[in-house]
Amino acid sequence: MADAEVLTVEKRDGRGSRSAGKLRKAGRIPAVIYGHKEQTISVSLSGDEVQAILRHKAQIVDLKMDGGVQKAQIREVQWDHLGKDVLHVDLKRVALDERIEIHVPIELRGIAPGVAAGGVLDQPLHSLHVECLAVAVPESIRVNIAALQIGTAIHVRDLQLPADVKALDDADAVVVHLTVPQSETEAGAAPIDQAEPEIIGRKAGDEEAAAE
Repeated sequence: MADAEVLTVEKRDGRGSRSAGKLRKAGRIPAVIYGHKEQTISVSLSGDEVQAILRHKAQIVDLKMDGGVQKAQIREVQWDHLGKDVLHVDLKRVALDERIEIHVPIELRGIAPGVAAGGVLDQPLHSLHVECLAVAVPESIRVNIAALQIGTAIHVRDLQLPADVKALDDADAVVVHLTVPQSETEAGAAPIDQAEPEIIGRKAGDEEAAAE
């Protein structure tokens, strides 16, 4: 687990779209902090720090505010209609000894020999829903595919998880598998018998003439 990312937090008094717009023009992002039966507070965050954290795909952060540090989980990020600018961030307080549910990205490692044999690598699951300590969220779940052959798969139950990390996804769910190329599947299919086409509109006289 990497060191937690830090967000510098400032309290804000203004509410509404006009106040939020002024914050964004000043390079800050409106946000709220809630949870642990404490008061929900409105704050603002450094836009640069938020963008850096999102690039690193961090989900647990240290909130630096009023001379202290509070751990929090990024629960929701609201974007503009173009998906370019962050409009708002929801942060939930977490304790050091608290177990949380979170989605962790899956990272494939190695080269599957079945690919060289013509197989197609397919990864239906790109993140794993897990339960773990808030201070021990893994950066990723690494999956070794170096032994994957055509027709074989790695399921959630096959994953090697870090200590004290529990998978919440269906144990039978396929993480990654090697399939036969579609063209080969079609080529191996049995040909369809084609009956002689019926001639529509032939008259009785024509049929007799053909018989002679």
